[in-house]
Amino acid sequence: MKKNKVNQMTLCAILISMALVLSYMERFIPLQMFIPLPGIKLGLANVVTLMALFFLGTKSAFTILIIRCVLGAVFGGGISGLAFSLTGGILAMSVMCIFKQNRRVSVFGVSILGAAFHNIGQILVAIFMMGSVYVIGYLPYLLLVSVFTGMATGSICAGVFRILKTNTQIIQN
Repeated sequence: MKKNKVNQMTLCAILISMALVLSYMERFIPLQMFIPLPGIKLGLANVVTLMALFFLGTKSAFTILIIRCVLGAVFGGGISGLAFSLTGGILAMSVMCIFKQNRRVSVFGVSILGAAFHNIGQILVAIFMMGSVYVIGYLPYLLLVSVFTGMATGSICAGVFRILKTNTQIIQN
């Protein structure tokens, strides 16, 4: 195996680990105290997903997302948690991949769209699991919150991008 391939796999493993840690840590943030909606999360693991998408490309980002969702379910999410996170994640990643190509859409826009489509994916799973379309009434609230959560993860990601750019320039000089 080539050294570059090993480096890529190692980086993906590190990013998966980071995403799992962020996802676990997020459980301790009492977001429901401020936004009284069931199931609301900041989506801190999506910072890692965005970084992978922008730095490693679509294939690696999808791989990291899928492995993170599966391992997250194994470590505590269960099979229904896997259905929600995987469906929301794949739909979000697909939309983010499309809009990342558009130079007029910043990391903030990509992140907000990802958060919105993640919620849409989760509502689709809820409709299927509950056998009721009435769950869709929850979607406008989720979409409103996704603007703020997407902006938060986009801000973190933009900050990480600036730090990496600065440190890369220092290292190259």
